Amino acid sequence: QSYCHRLQHDMYFLTSTSRLNEQVVDKIVLQLNRVYPQILTNEEAEKFRNPKASLHTRLSDLLKHLQKKGDRHCQEFYRALQINAEQLFNDLPSRKILKTPDPTEIDTDKEQYMLNDRGPVFFLACFSVAAGLALFWYCCNSETQVIGRARRILGFSPIIIGRHVRNICMLYLEDVSRN
Repeated sequence: QSYCHRLQHDMYFLTSTSRLNEQVVDKIVLQLNRVYPQILTNEEAEKFRNPKASLHTRLSDLLKHLQKKGDRHCQEFYRALQINAEQLFNDLPSRKILKTPDPTEIDTDKEQYMLNDRGPVFFLACFSVAAGLALFWYCCNSETQVIGRARRILGFSPIIIGRHVRNICMLYLEDVSRN
């Protein structure tokens, strides 16, 4: 979105009563007149700083003048507004539209958080359950004689699973082998 369109969108907000006071408008006009690149000539700056005209009229004329001059001039106005009235600059309607994300767009940071919010303990618990079920299914399959192999694997695994769990599994395998 171009700065001219943004300024047109923000015009009512900026010209409404008590948004900008006289000193801030004068600072903005002076900055646009004095800072490189010079946006306003000396005559234009005097016209927009004329205290005989109402603030609303001067500000409306300034914004219309900048829109006629082009995008670069409008961009410099936003820069001057940010420097001289940062809170007002942050409250502009066009800034709120720019800050609002597209509802159809996926926020990758949020999506990454959503996928990883359970942590490593949850992953280990799920993996342990899946490995236990796979081992149980493999050992209980009547087509294969794996009890001897499973007993050897469980016998050498005090590091992987606790001793109490290993002893329970060994007792279960002995009961299964007797039947």
